[in-house]
Amino acid sequence: MNTANKPIRAVALLSGGLDSMLAARIVKDQGIYVEGLNFFTGFCVEGHTNSIRNHRPAKRNNALWVAEQLDIRLNIIDVIEEYKDVVINPKHGYGANLNPCLDCKSFMVGKARQWMEANSFDFIVTGEVLGQRPMSQRRDTFPIVQRESGANDLLLRPLCAKLLHPTLPERKAWVDRKQLHDFSGRGRRPQIELAKTLNIKDYAQPAGGCCFLTDPNYTAKLKDMWSARREKSYDLDDVMLLKVGRHLRPAQHYKMIIARDSGETNYLQGYRHRYDHLVMISHRGPITLLDGDVTSDDVFFAARIAARFGQGRKAPRVTFISVKPDGTERRISVAPLSPSEIMDSWYL
Repeated sequence: MNTANKPIRAVALLSGGLDSMLAARIVKDQGIYVEGLNFFTGFCVEGHTNSIRNHRPAKRNNALWVAEQLDIRLNIIDVIEEYKDVVINPKHGYGANLNPCLDCKSFMVGKARQWMEANSFDFIVTGEVLGQRPMSQRRDTFPIVQRESGANDLLLRPLCAKLLHPTLPERKAWVDRKQLHDFSGRGRRPQIELAKTLNIKDYAQPAGGCCFLTDPNYTAKLKDMWSARREKSYDLDDVMLLKVGRHLRPAQHYKMIIARDSGETNYLQGYRHRYDHLVMISHRGPITLLDGDVTSDDVFFAARIAARFGQGRKAPRVTFISVKPDGTERRISVAPLSPSEIMDSWYL
């Protein structure tokens, strides 16, 4: 109990992975009231994109699922606009791709601190493990997160707490330090063994992460988009479109987004009023969006490329309807490019 004689309340950051699940469970099992926090940045949308593709069942929202298994309330907060500065201008730089992990962790914990204070909670719980992440989960970076987030020693890391200085919740005996853990390193055996002990049999593999900023294929497309625009900017539609379809850039001033199946064609049709696009009418084939300022010659050449991805790839001619964002249409007939004419360098 705290000094106001009210039950101690903790807010746990839930990514949907095993580590955050275990951390929340450890604290909850000590009789503390726990609620979860999950932040929607726009970059963790794996379930959305899987549901777009044909024959790919939608993945569950792991954070919601974890909260249900723990029988705790989950608060999902939209931080898309605020998060842009983390992605575009990370103070501590990027990881191997465009992942601003240290800035991201400080941001998330900082938002959790604000929520904690606004809702009269007492401390913050995360599933961090010392040495597990090379950029954000090191002994020298833990204090940076605490300082820059403003959480200081109200941030408890139950999975590795015994390797760290006691936090305020431990010093005040809100939690029993003896029941916390000393996990370290990138191996996951201790977490898996603990899950067995707690009778947790189902959890995300391997760690529940779904941040596209760690994906080299995705971030290559994001870098290309920034280069083409000559500025680092994005919106939620950009985030989604970078994950959908084949992306080819035949020229610096435009790129093609070609649906990979009928599910993606249906999805990309939702953007047909924003982009020049090509609809194959002589054969079955995908919709193609043209992102950029395209000329008539560009559209004609793009149609020759797009023809390779439909059932008319071996036909002498393939017919398209070329449609501008204002709805203006024209019919064009093209000869598909041969396989040798498709440049590997066009693929993003």
